[in-house]
Amino acid sequence: MKLYPIETGKFKLDGGAMFGVVPKTLWSRSNPADANNMCSWSMRCLLIEDGNRLMLVDTGIGDKQTEMFFSHYYLSGDDTLKKSIETLGFSLDDITDVILTHLHFDHCGGAIARNGLDQFKPVFKNAIYWSNERHWKWATQPNAREKASFLKENILPIEESGQLKFINRTDNYTKDVFNQIDLLFVDGHTDSMMLPVINYKDKKIVFMADLLPSAGHIPLPYVMGYDTRPLITLEEKGRFLKQAADENFILFMEHDFDNECCTLTNTEKGVKLLNTFPLKEIL
Repeated sequence: MKLYPIETGKFKLDGGAMFGVVPKTLWSRSNPADANNMCSWSMRCLLIEDGNRLMLVDTGIGDKQTEMFFSHYYLSGDDTLKKSIETLGFSLDDITDVILTHLHFDHCGGAIARNGLDQFKPVFKNAIYWSNERHWKWATQPNAREKASFLKENILPIEESGQLKFINRTDNYTKDVFNQIDLLFVDGHTDSMMLPVINYKDKKIVFMADLLPSAGHIPLPYVMGYDTRPLITLEEKGRFLKQAADENFILFMEHDFDNECCTLTNTEKGVKLLNTFPLKEIL
């Protein structure tokens, strides 16, 4: 098995929204904001090469939305999903599986491309797109709070292509969904978000998606305003961070602007950041 970080570009989101009820005087120490209170974030995906399978976890924001839409997010950088995959010597057609942690636009937008003015097609024509039935229903029948994040042009064409399959959620932790890959299901950010847990060289590498967007979110109360069930996030996050510190998990962070991975440690004041490092240091 080989693992590759896939950079798809940077964007900005409001710092207050990203840290919820935590005062700016606290969160700005780790995530400084610009004059408009916007913080910079990554949209970092993960490519897993395992035998004949080439599996992509999340796809970034894509490029098919309108200029008006993108103007709200201040996209920056030269990285794109296609460029990052091809730089590694692969093509888009080589991808066999796309694991979508959840269907918010910054996680699944790159899965579908525009094919004409009002037509869309899968970016990865040979891939199976993996979601789960519970989250799919949540996204296709969205509540008013999340409706702006679940864009039908990102989601419905996946099903229409015939390339969609559902992972069976048996409980909150489902083992061996793929070879050496388990899935942790969490419900605080959005219903039934899937976090891949990769068993790699006697280590567990966890793709954090939006349970832990960045190292700056490690303190327990630092919960995003975007989360639909923040009290559930607190429970899920607290339980997970303790286990991650106890068992020395490596956390792969999708949205941390500067850091790909981190480890945690237990202290008298709770779980704290131990180290940050690029993924290549453990490969």
